[in-house]
Amino acid sequence: MKIRRVEYRVEALALREPYVIAYEKLERVENVFVRLETGRLTGHGCAAPDLEVTGETAATVTRALDEVAEPILVGSDPLDRARLLAELEPLLAEHPSALAAVDLALHDLLGKAAQLPLWKLLGGYRDRVETSVTIGILPLEETVRAARERVQEGFRNLKLKGGRDVGDDIGRVLAVRKAVGEGIGLRFDANQGYSVGESLHFVAATGAARLELFEQPTAKDRPDLLGQVTSKVDLPVMADESLLSARDAFRLGGEGLVDLVNIKLMKVGGIARAQRVDAVARTARMESMVGCMDESALAIAGALAFALASPNVAYADLDGHLDLVGDPAAGSLKLAEGCLYGPDKAGLGVEPL
Repeated sequence: MKIRRVEYRVEALALREPYVIAYEKLERVENVFVRLETGRLTGHGCAAPDLEVTGETAATVTRALDEVAEPILVGSDPLDRARLLAELEPLLAEHPSALAAVDLALHDLLGKAAQLPLWKLLGGYRDRVETSVTIGILPLEETVRAARERVQEGFRNLKLKGGRDVGDDIGRVLAVRKAVGEGIGLRFDANQGYSVGESLHFVAATGAARLELFEQPTAKDRPDLLGQVTSKVDLPVMADESLLSARDAFRLGGEGLVDLVNIKLMKVGGIARAQRVDAVARTARMESMVGCMDESALAIAGALAFALASPNVAYADLDGHLDLVGDPAAGSLKLAEGCLYGPDKAGLGVEPL
């Protein structure tokens, strides 16, 4: 089996409910859908570039696919996955979501060749995972209303965004806890918006809300600041934007700077690299959360396969596909009572239109 063609298309996808985080307002995104054609089987992948997080745009992704990936992939056996990714990784070091798209397509082909769902082929540790659902920065009453709506939809875990005003954030967290009761998990993501002092104030003031975790409160390029927060609070602190590679996980864990890491396929470069990050985290006795960007259900399927295969994945935040309008893979993943289930079909289990 040889790869005959590398094809891609860019899809501009609007968000049904635009949302605000600490450093931007998101109304629409671009995803790049990749196909690896062998003549017998087709492997699908997806890139969700984000200039702030991955340093990419759809244009840089497609250029990387044309100039770097296609010459290496065409004519190669897709089952030589380790060799192909080892050759591509240094060349796509500045294009992690492009690498992730290729990685996903190769893994899709692997599962299809083996006639097994990818999550089972990777290990099949569990067949479902509970996901949180994200609520962006909104006025207090709108935040509470959104939280109640998500709980009514069946979600048992909410992630609140903040980082613009610590006082407002404290008020929203406490109001949501009061509104949804004790049985709903709450997480908070400051998206780098706080100083160390603000972080400590936030944790002290929201203690009654019993948050599960506190995500990336301080600047991504100052992991020492994360360490200062971690050392002074009981609430688990998680790195997101500060974690881009296994090397980052080694430093964060080795120096005890955080308690958990948020692994997103788009920022680390796909499933194979996510497994390496997770292995380092596990060695350092840090649990992992599998997160996502605003990405198609096709990309979420890859993150889900990784999550279902790893015993070290304690949390999932795989909601990036839920509010996309016009997603070619919409409806392809089973979501019930806040849990995502592993597909029964071979490979990623998703065939985008």
